Amino acid sequence: MFNITRELQNCTGALRRRTIWHQTRHNREVTGQRMRSCLFSSESSIDLRPSGAMAMSPRAVFLLFHAAFLLPVFQSKTFEHSTANLSTLWTNHPLLLRPSVTYPDGSTVRPLLLHGARGPSFAFGFYCSAPCHAFFLSIYIVFTKGKSVITRIKNIPPSVVWSANRGRPVQENATLFFSPNGDLVLRDVDGNTVWSSNTSGLGATALTLLNSGNLVVLDSQKRNLWASFDHPTDSLLLGQTLREGQRLTSERTISIAPVYLALQEDGLRAFVDTNPPQLYIAEPAVGSEVKGNGIFHLSFNNNSLDLIVLLDGTGRPNLSFPLTAAPPSHQFLRLNEDGLLKQFIWNNEWGFINHDVELLQDRCGYPNVCGPYGLCSPMHCSCPQAATADSAFFKPLNASNTNLGCTLMTPISCNSMESHQLLTLENISYFNYADKFAAAMQSTEVEICKQACLRNCSCKAAFFRSYKASLLGSCYLPSEIFSLTVIEYNPNGFKSTAFLKVQLPLKAPGPSSTRLESYMDASPSRRRKNWVMGLISGSILASISVFVIILIRMRRIKDEDKFDTIPGMPARFSFAEIKAATENFKQKIGKGGFGTVFEGTLRNGTKVAVKRLDGVGQGKKEFLAEVETIGAIHHINLVRLIGFCAEKSHRFLVLEYMPNGSLDKWIFGRTNDGALDWETRRKIIIDIAKGLSYLHEECQHRIAHLDIKPQNILLDENFHAKVADFGMSKLIDRDESQVMTRMRGTPGYLAPEWLTSVITEKVDVYSFGVLLMEIMCGRMNLEPAQPKEDVQLLILLQEKLRANLLSDLCDKRSTDMQLHEEEAVDMMRLAIWCLQSQSSKRPPMSKVVKVLEGCSPVETNIDYDLFGSDYLFASQDAAFFQPMASSLLIKST
Repeated sequence: MFNITRELQNCTGALRRRTIWHQTRHNREVTGQRMRSCLFSSESSIDLRPSGAMAMSPRAVFLLFHAAFLLPVFQSKTFEHSTANLSTLWTNHPLLLRPSVTYPDGSTVRPLLLHGARGPSFAFGFYCSAPCHAFFLSIYIVFTKGKSVITRIKNIPPSVVWSANRGRPVQENATLFFSPNGDLVLRDVDGNTVWSSNTSGLGATALTLLNSGNLVVLDSQKRNLWASFDHPTDSLLLGQTLREGQRLTSERTISIAPVYLALQEDGLRAFVDTNPPQLYIAEPAVGSEVKGNGIFHLSFNNNSLDLIVLLDGTGRPNLSFPLTAAPPSHQFLRLNEDGLLKQFIWNNEWGFINHDVELLQDRCGYPNVCGPYGLCSPMHCSCPQAATADSAFFKPLNASNTNLGCTLMTPISCNSMESHQLLTLENISYFNYADKFAAAMQSTEVEICKQACLRNCSCKAAFFRSYKASLLGSCYLPSEIFSLTVIEYNPNGFKSTAFLKVQLPLKAPGPSSTRLESYMDASPSRRRKNWVMGLISGSILASISVFVIILIRMRRIKDEDKFDTIPGMPARFSFAEIKAATENFKQKIGKGGFGTVFEGTLRNGTKVAVKRLDGVGQGKKEFLAEVETIGAIHHINLVRLIGFCAEKSHRFLVLEYMPNGSLDKWIFGRTNDGALDWETRRKIIIDIAKGLSYLHEECQHRIAHLDIKPQNILLDENFHAKVADFGMSKLIDRDESQVMTRMRGTPGYLAPEWLTSVITEKVDVYSFGVLLMEIMCGRMNLEPAQPKEDVQLLILLQEKLRANLLSDLCDKRSTDMQLHEEEAVDMMRLAIWCLQSQSSKRPPMSKVVKVLEGCSPVETNIDYDLFGSDYLFASQDAAFFQPMASSLLIKST
């Protein structure tokens, strides 16, 4: 009796401690449900049924009798387990979440919501993989006997199809709270917020798990405010659509880099997540154009995966990948670590069985199908060179499983680059050839390609691809190596050769050294003495000569030594080639930060923009920043670096040519006939946001541009915008909390935190907000020629905001803008969110992109007092910043 009473007290005490701060009627009802879960269970299965349908053992009845006095406090209404209401709190503990099901492999599930049916069913709750140390908030598939009973049929573990806190697991006693203001918040046991649905203040009323496996936050009209389908991880469920800007990312492992499948503006793309990313799937192919305004969808339908380009509104698939026929509710797709997309189909005997989705015709085209350095042929995987008694450069990671790849016998060391050698492998192809823009050098010779890799320690291989018997070809210099493909030699097609970098092992002295030593021992004393003296004298003279030669050469290459070690170096041009391309700098097309820009044409006919740094003493650091930064990133909304020149005092950047020039020429001072229409402005804004989102969140380092303004936004012939001029950019390691930088930027676009000692990449978000207002209003942020009260656009913005007259700011020179006045005002509200004086209140650029694409609303709980007077007056004068400290802290948020 005493033990049973104590168990009851422990159960109710824990519940009391968890709910003592939370005293609404609904919370008492939810707590009552937990109490009943603590009291009622079945020996053979775990029952999720509400009150009135519980199977009670005699022990449970006895406990219930002792707990009768508590029932008025903990009484709960019957509720559907697929839905939860506001003010619901769950605590990740086996006594508070029932059932807590542990499978034979060690994995554990603690479902919160269950959409049950006999057979495979979707559940939402905490999940812990084996061995169980930490939990993820996930949607997973479990097997149920009926509407509310989970069973461990044939000991098949659950299959996770979505996770909220991927990469940030939580511990026992973490909480999930569906707050009264409609936000779904996951907090770890220490109280830190790990994840949130960001639905606060949007009118949410319910959290529901649909029978499709889609977890949704609904308002009172049953409209979706948030859905897990809009935030995929590595899986797609039947009926789910991958839209432009969304991606599937494989699970991260210690041994290999993850891969991701993304819908971009130019189609379906799959990459290995390296720096820069390495492309392996392109539909349509890189460089091809979609006629019209293409909007890509990847739709998972029964028996097919359809790539749809919505051009005429018909929704017919432009490309369809066939799938294995299966029951509609018993399948899902998952992106695996090897780069393959797998279809998982339920089998009553074995659980989920997977089948390959043939996104590529050749299985060897996937990046990790044979692991790092693995040679893929149609039938098997192998290492580049078999170990022999004489030489062995590679060995399998696992001799019993060659699919895992190979490793170097002697790791490559940057401290002994003289021992680096290239191992030549003929007729070896590389998956990254799918991206013709990934080549470090185009139209180059094989020896130049090889030497470029040997000079750069981060280069792990040189891949040279040429057509037929041509001596010129494309050179790829990846810093990480994945699976390689064995191809057949075709004299009438492309030829591909791999040069893998290996480290020569140190060897012990050979027989010749021993014989030399014996010869010296046998020589007469005088002969030995004279020989030694001559050797010393000769060595001194030789050393002096070498020293003089080195001094002369160091003087000649003083300005060049920094450039041969830049990872992922693009093509290098001589000064003579630059002069020829620009016809001796004939056509000046602009002046940017630290330099003048000229129009040019390369020998192959490619039109380029050549930026000359005017004053090496001032711009050398900026030049290095641009070469290192632009050379390592590839995105459709960032200006591409084709090459550079670093000869003596000459510093040039060779960039892709943008026919329509910079944005400022199109939004300032235009008449009605020349003003941009609403749709073009909107498209430009989305392009800029996507470029910044890539810099901030998708590169290995977070890159803060620090000089976003109209002059640094360039437009191509179709008015697609690209971010340019990286001379002021700053790299921020993702695991680095603080780095040093000096003051930079343009007055009028500087965020308030520049006046303090701490900045983040959110300064770009602020500058984007200023730029967005300029595009909407058709005027510059600072216009001294305006009446005094209208000089500063942001002061005018705050005045109109208070008077609820934002429409007055809409560009009056454009009739089309007046017709889209309501949309323009919405865009200004987004700008206001970006212009928050506290950087933590500004949205990340990925959120801005979602707002612009209509996938997310603008935050309503924002501060309309955008700035303080000290900052406003200071921002008018660049000289204000000169007395400030030369370096500031950048702190990650």
